[in-house]
Amino acid sequence: MSTQATERGLTVRDMEVILEVTSKLAAPFDLMTMLSEVVNAAKQVLHADRGSVWLYDAVADELVLEIATGIAPVRVPASAGIVGACARDRRIINVPDCYGDERFNRDVDRASGYRTRCMLALPLIDHKNVLVGVMQVLNKAGGVFGANDEILARALAAQCAVALQRVRMTEALIEGEKMRQELELARAVQMSTLPAVMPTVPGYDLYGMSRPASLTGGDTFDLALLEQGLLTVLGDATGHGIAPALSVTQMHAMLRMAFRLGADLDTAFLQVNNQLAATIADDRFITAFIGLLDVSTHRMRFHSGGQAPILHYQAATATCAHYNPTSFPLAAMPLTALRSPVVIDLMPGDVLALLSDGVYEYCDRHNEPFGEDRVQAILHSHYRKPMAELCSALLSAVEEFAHGAPQEDDITVVLVKRGMCA
Repeated sequence: MSTQATERGLTVRDMEVILEVTSKLAAPFDLMTMLSEVVNAAKQVLHADRGSVWLYDAVADELVLEIATGIAPVRVPASAGIVGACARDRRIINVPDCYGDERFNRDVDRASGYRTRCMLALPLIDHKNVLVGVMQVLNKAGGVFGANDEILARALAAQCAVALQRVRMTEALIEGEKMRQELELARAVQMSTLPAVMPTVPGYDLYGMSRPASLTGGDTFDLALLEQGLLTVLGDATGHGIAPALSVTQMHAMLRMAFRLGADLDTAFLQVNNQLAATIADDRFITAFIGLLDVSTHRMRFHSGGQAPILHYQAATATCAHYNPTSFPLAAMPLTALRSPVVIDLMPGDVLALLSDGVYEYCDRHNEPFGEDRVQAILHSHYRKPMAELCSALLSAVEEFAHGAPQEDDITVVLVKRGMCA
């Protein structure tokens, strides 16, 4: 080992420095600290005056100067200049006279007041042959970079590339975990707004559930006994993720507050719609069924902002009535007036079924949707059962129909049944 090192002009100290650098780069670092360590290592090993690391942004196909000694961060096309040639050809470029090389960009020197004499550009390629970036070292002390410097640089670059890629992957994992935790928190907040238990109403069987397609969803529902009657809500915001979850949670809270302050159905619908229209993004809206059931008269009055179909299974005739929306989706635009609410009389055995798009539009592997006809058939077959069992039968039918196709949309079900003997 020592003979070979002597023939190449490498000293024992060179070896010690390389091993020391390798050991240091194995330690856990954040990206900026790691880049600083890489630059300092290159200056030490190659006896250079300055150094910099350009990271490769594959999406933009650019080289990004995240940190350098005395130079402000910049972005350049991955094909530009000496660093671009180094990245493109994936080979060391040794430039003894930068001002004599037409690829050299003198603007950086002009901006910094620094004079670059010579340069060694090293491609940083990880163990999977992926380009990580380019390292530059400038102005060899006492002369220009030679063949022995290139040997040292190759050993250093290989270690640096792997270390930098490790840091990038670690930071990506950390960010992913942070996002997962944030989504978990958002899900917990959203789910906490849903009824923990169904309200007990003599003569009625009530059931509701919501299954987001991801950690957070854009659906919500409510079943709550208020002074005005049994509040019945199903809401479905556009999209998936945190933003829709926040939108429906906001709507849910505003509705509860409006009714607790004594608002009637029309006032609550109008005021919540107009407040949402003024606060949430222009490209977002919420389809929502908002109804109040008078449990003494068995009469449901409702407005539907874009939510459909609304199914009323009528036990006496074994038929299913279908209702369309009565207004625009909530937040689509400010409203000054509403049509009169729709009124449904629930007779013994009748079921009001509110389902989000995630049921009707659940597609099998051939892209065929589950559809309304299948929902009506399940209502007809299972309306005599407890509503929890009817919901279970519905979800089982959807899963069987899908044949393993993934759930692409949130699924929410609200069922209100008047008992047969009520």
